[in-house]
Formats: sequence, C-alpha cells, structure tokens
Amino acid sequence: MSGTTAGRGAAGGRAAGLSEAELVWLHMGPFDGGVPGLVRRVRRILDVSQRGLALLLGVSQSAVARWETERTSPRVSVLQRMLRLAGIAVALHDETSGERVEPMRADGARARNGNRYPAHVDLRVTGWWVPRKYRDMTSIDYFTSVDRSRRVGAPCVRYRTCPHRRRVERMLFGTPVDHPARHQLRAEAVHLDEEREARRRALSTPPHRGG
Repeated sequence: MSGTTAGRGAAGGRAAGLSEAELVWLHMGPFDGGVPGLVRRVRRILDVSQRGLALLLGVSQSAVARWETERTSPRVSVLQRMLRLAGIAVALHDETSGERVEPMRADGARARNGNRYPAHVDLRVTGWWVPRKYRDMTSIDYFTSVDRSRRVGAPCVRYRTCPHRRRVERMLFGTPVDHPARHQLRAEAVHLDEEREARRRALSTPPHRGG
C-alpha cells in the first residue's frame, strides 16, 4: 500500500469515526479467535463487507468494526440473528464432561401465579395442592380441596430455599438438568397417589399364616 493510499485510507477511516485500533485492523488484517473471528467467519459465509453485514443486522458499520476489533461484543439477540443468517447452529458443551448443555425448557412448570419457578432450585411434588391454611380446615374441607386439585391437575410443588439442604439432596439424588413440565409434575402426583394406595392396602391386608 502506497503512502498516498494509506493516508487516504486513514483519513477516510477517521471521517467514518473509526478509532486508531480499528484503523490498524483495517490496514493489518484480522486476528484469530473468539467473537471477532466468528463475526469475520459469518461475513465470509455471507460474502458481505462490514457495511453489508451492518445493513443485514440493522446496526452501524462502526459497530461491526468494534466487534471485529474486540472493543465491544454484539448482544446475544444480535449474535443469534447473525448466526441464523449464516446458517450456523451453535451447540454448548460442558467443559469437563463434554456433554451437551441445552437451554432450560420453554414449557417448564410455573407456579400458581403464572411465574416461573427459580431456575436454580430443584422442584419436588408432595401431593395435590391445598390452601396454606389447611391446618385450620376440617377433614372434609381438606379432602374436598385435594379432590378438586386432583381433578384440575394441580399438584403441590415445593423446593428447598436453604443452599446447604439443596447441596445435600443433590449429593444423594443428583442434580436435575431442568425443571419438569407441568404434565410431568401431574404424573408425579398421580404416582404418589398410587404409592400411598399400595401402602394402605398392604397395611390393611392381614398377614398370611401358614398352617
């Protein structure tokens, strides 16, 4: 590159609002790895310039230049859109085991108020839902509430708030990779019903005496 061409390029870069580091990249070429390398790979797949990628994503050309010089990084939503444009599918893997890591499910169970359960806790079903004031209820009211919850498929879901207890349970039973879906929680409540009924029958059946 001649001095005249370089000077013209530098002047044009400054006029475009590029920093000194971005001008160095424009003159010296790309470097390897990370998000900057991924952005460049996408541009190569799409066969577009920085300005062309910027137009596709609805951002400025200087923003793409900052991504490629590692001054800033694209937002996750922008990165996802950029990868979709290039037909790239990204898979995450556990660094130790190599197992694939999936996002938490979209149809995960929700509390009665419609909010998602905290992502870091482990859910467990204890039966069918009854009001918190169940200790003040008569037996008839209690079982009426249980039957109503069973009909509408509303299990009682609990989780540990104490980190120590949570760690102990995970040491004993393992760490679930996700929250169950609502139909899975209902199935667990039905299974608990079946187990309780089996225990009740076992206790009510007199032992067989040979003779």
